[in-house]
Amino acid sequence: MSRYARLAFTDAVRNMQVEQGSRPAHRKDLGAAVGLEADPLGDREREFIAARDGCYLASVGETGWPYVQFRGGPAGFVHVLDSGTLGYADVRGNRQYITDGNVRGDDRVALFFMDYATRTRLKLFGHAAVRDAAAEPELAARLDDPRTEGRVEQLVLIAVEGYDWNCPKHIPHRYSEADLARVHARLNSAENENAVLRARLAALGQPLPE
Repeated sequence: MSRYARLAFTDAVRNMQVEQGSRPAHRKDLGAAVGLEADPLGDREREFIAARDGCYLASVGETGWPYVQFRGGPAGFVHVLDSGTLGYADVRGNRQYITDGNVRGDDRVALFFMDYATRTRLKLFGHAAVRDAAAEPELAARLDDPRTEGRVEQLVLIAVEGYDWNCPKHIPHRYSEADLARVHARLNSAENENAVLRARLAALGQPLPE
């Protein structure tokens, strides 16, 4: 059983699953205990995270209320440092520091990495830590390229506890500028190839398809 399942499927969640008939009868223990080691990130997870240009990051404040923010940057700005650690250079934003303040009191965070073009979602639990960029120049250098543009205020490390891939149901199709650029490039290539083929047929005196 994955670490993610053990953390996500609490007693209340398991009871709800039983009420709704969605809990597998042969997996009554699913999520019943927490104690496994963290889920290591594999090649699929590493490649998926490295290709993302943004993610949703949730933390919990001292009032008990969750807070979600969107972190964006060039593809790969969230670096996979090893099989259990993510990191990124945190640049100056609106200076509310809600997430930063939250993780000082409770370092648990949840992240959603989305690929709307393929309707794919990776959910992740972890523990966040804020580091001083000036005090850790080697780490700062590792997280510097690529990174979000702006003044780097600190470095953020996330120790991965568990993750899960979601089904595509209800995820809308959306395309980034990069996605559209790739589509346009393929269309242009196809149009150029079609023009070459039509020219060859015309040279051979063959009728052109409508």
